[in-house]
Amino acid sequence: MLHFVYGSDLENFPILRDGMFQDRAFNFGERLKWSVGIDDRGWERDQYDDLNPLYVIASKGSRHVGSLRVLSTTGPTMINDHFSHLLNGTQLYSALIWECTRFCVSDDAAREVAAALLLGGAELMEQFDVKHFAGVFDESMRRVYRMIGAEPTIIGSEGDIHAGLWSYDAKMCVALEKRSFVSREQVRENFYQSLAEMGRQKVA
Repeated sequence: MLHFVYGSDLENFPILRDGMFQDRAFNFGERLKWSVGIDDRGWERDQYDDLNPLYVIASKGSRHVGSLRVLSTTGPTMINDHFSHLLNGTQLYSALIWECTRFCVSDDAAREVAAALLLGGAELMEQFDVKHFAGVFDESMRRVYRMIGAEPTIIGSEGDIHAGLWSYDAKMCVALEKRSFVSREQVRENFYQSLAEMGRQKVA
């Protein structure tokens, strides 16, 4: 199942929340050896988690198996704050462009999880009339995106680190659906179910 949860509502989903931040700590801190902060709970969080982002969280049973985080580029984002050199100093600033970060799949998760998360991202693009997702990724993740049929357009690179843009594409969604554990209809049902669980209307 996919869950669409705002940061301010994570406390209502403690098992998913704990699993997401713990899996991020393992994935980014231990496996990839990124310089990230890990607290005494074993969580990896940063300042962008304090900005009420919207998370797409994949679960198996009650357990987190993958997630990603999105924020509008009208506010602080990693790509503008830390990676603008990839774009020759250009800033991405638009309500029509959201940043996708902290793409994380649990170490023992099925291959279909990555495609399901991106299908969830495509649902957000459609629901909120977002034209592009922006992200920064390395060459290995570029190969993953290519393999599952969701390779972004590269807009800047330095070595094997890339900045890219995803556009909403119906053909891409078909490819993702074939590689995912959920259908487009299920993703949409999950989206509205998540809003109902949070007692929310759609807000950007």
